[in-house]
Amino acid sequence: MTDRRFSKVLVANRGEIAVRVLRGARRLGYRTVAVYSDADAGALHVLEADEAVRIGPAPAKDSYLLIDAILAAAKQSGAEAIHPGYGFLSERADFAQAVQEAGLIFIGPDPASIEAMGNKSASKIRMLAAGVPCVPGYQGEDQRDATLIAEAGKIGLPVMVKAAAGGGGRGMRLVHDDGELAVAIASARSEASNAFGSGQLLIEKAVIDARHVEIQVFGDRHAQVVHFGERDCSVQRRNQKLIEEAPSPAVDAALRLRMGAAAVAAARAVNYVGAGTVEFLLGKDGQFYFLEMNTRLQVEHPVTELVYGVDLVEWQLRVAQGEALPLTQEQILSRKHGWAIEVRLCAEDPRRSYLPQTGQILCWREPAGAGVRVDSYLRQGQQIGAFYDSMQAKIIAWGEDREIARTRLLSALRDTTLLGVVHNRDHLAAMLAHEDFASGQFSTDFVGRHFPQTRIADEQPSLRHLALAVVALYLDAAATLAETRQLVPELIGWRSSHDTPGEYRLKYGEHEYRLAVLVSGGRQFVIDAAEQRVEIVVTHSAAGEFRYRCDGVQYQARCARDGDLIWIDADGRAGVYRDVTLAPAEAAVAGSDGRLLAHSDGKIVAVHVQAGDIVGKGQTLIVLEAMKMEFQLALPVGGTVETIGVQPGQQVKSRQLLAHLRLAG
Repeated sequence: MTDRRFSKVLVANRGEIAVRVLRGARRLGYRTVAVYSDADAGALHVLEADEAVRIGPAPAKDSYLLIDAILAAAKQSGAEAIHPGYGFLSERADFAQAVQEAGLIFIGPDPASIEAMGNKSASKIRMLAAGVPCVPGYQGEDQRDATLIAEAGKIGLPVMVKAAAGGGGRGMRLVHDDGELAVAIASARSEASNAFGSGQLLIEKAVIDARHVEIQVFGDRHAQVVHFGERDCSVQRRNQKLIEEAPSPAVDAALRLRMGAAAVAAARAVNYVGAGTVEFLLGKDGQFYFLEMNTRLQVEHPVTELVYGVDLVEWQLRVAQGEALPLTQEQILSRKHGWAIEVRLCAEDPRRSYLPQTGQILCWREPAGAGVRVDSYLRQGQQIGAFYDSMQAKIIAWGEDREIARTRLLSALRDTTLLGVVHNRDHLAAMLAHEDFASGQFSTDFVGRHFPQTRIADEQPSLRHLALAVVALYLDAAATLAETRQLVPELIGWRSSHDTPGEYRLKYGEHEYRLAVLVSGGRQFVIDAAEQRVEIVVTHSAAGEFRYRCDGVQYQARCARDGDLIWIDADGRAGVYRDVTLAPAEAAVAGSDGRLLAHSDGKIVAVHVQAGDIVGKGQTLIVLEAMKMEFQLALPVGGTVETIGVQPGQQVKSRQLLAHLRLAG
């Protein structure tokens, strides 16, 4: 039994979870140590820690995934315990083992427990033996494609092809048609191998229109295991969670006890110690099935903390030193109060199939207020690169009931400003506001059903938002003139003749908008486009923001300029426009001319063609990994491959030329 005390904790992670653990540990009086890659030298978790140690270059495989580097940092700093956070090495049994063998305390479960639950196939077999209900499927050792296809046929479509190792939605494919199986298996295996170092797969019956409900469990070294009720994580995209809440709208007190008992049985089956999560699929009929156990703290742990009034990181630190659980099961359930909902703010573009985004943060404003919590690591001026996960912050709201929590979270999202990188804030707000989410009547197909990619991709800005972008451009130019040419405000917008409108051209994605703009006194704007008109009066302006009146109501806008890009957060929407007013006519869109460009910073995973190959329209040429996701890159034209400019393992920049075709015909 571990009963050693420690006073200094090293957090083997980065981003918002590192900041959250560091702050939690310091609040309890522990000294803290951060580790960082070259990309994170100035990151918030480094600044928050008492000490920080560099562990390598930017790629995770050369830094945050290096066990020896983490252990060396602990030795160098004198840390006695290591907290793994989540992701990276958090569910690696060999890491936990190495920490213990180095004479340090691993703040998490024992290596044997991680090993038992780290492989989905092996853990499912163990759960069946423990009497925990599981989804019918195949979790055998024979990993030949033919075997997996045959087993899928026995189970009956639709099925889920899933990576046996890891999680986070990677290496998972939903298959409805026999003809899609082979491709899904190959794709899932490739993504799993790159993400987790293992291409082992399992096949499970797809439980359609189900809910994803998980139970937070906690064990100590005194044979106690408890649960903290459930979290509902059904709002997902590509099997990655977007919105989480506690409790679940679909779980009553009786079902909570049944699911809690099953989760505790699962944890006991592997002698679990520390914080863990047992995930289930919950069918419409009230039947639930074991999915997997995450042997770590979850991203969504804040909603449980808010509903049950506990600090799970504090519990982790206490249990790691051999202490008994602070509360009994009865005491925990008696503390349940209110509702909490969390959203994940990600650097991704919903309009472009959620493509991960990079860039420099020009403005970051966190929301505040009653019941609002923000877990983040963002700072103004920080660079968001392509090496790590796209999630940048978690915004959480608590309320006495679900509707109060939901409306508080919507308000908090409106008060959140992130400029300089495209993100999913508005998409999250639209989901929270949807009537099915508001009613609590939704399942794991919520996003696919109500927010299909075709609908999201077609969304265009309103004239008012375009007009506000023009106002922001004008105010920025006026401020520059005032600063560099000492032009007094009274002369801004002054003309010696009658007022005539000027023309602005803005691009939003691939769409270009022409706007006729009439400015009076530098404060009153009349903007026309496509036979529509909007009038805006600026009532106050300062660096990065302005207040304006439109249709008799006063509002606030935040903005930032980066070259010919203007970022604007106003009118309930955030967006970026390119000022092409003075730009020359553009050439053909990249791709139609046979050039394949990288759509983001990332790493080349595979090159499927070589010079001289004849390829068809839409054929995958290259696979790019960005922010832990794989993207199959193709062209809208066919032809003969003339050049390939990259190779597997190579890091590339956004819009870098990857391949060039000589067009057919």
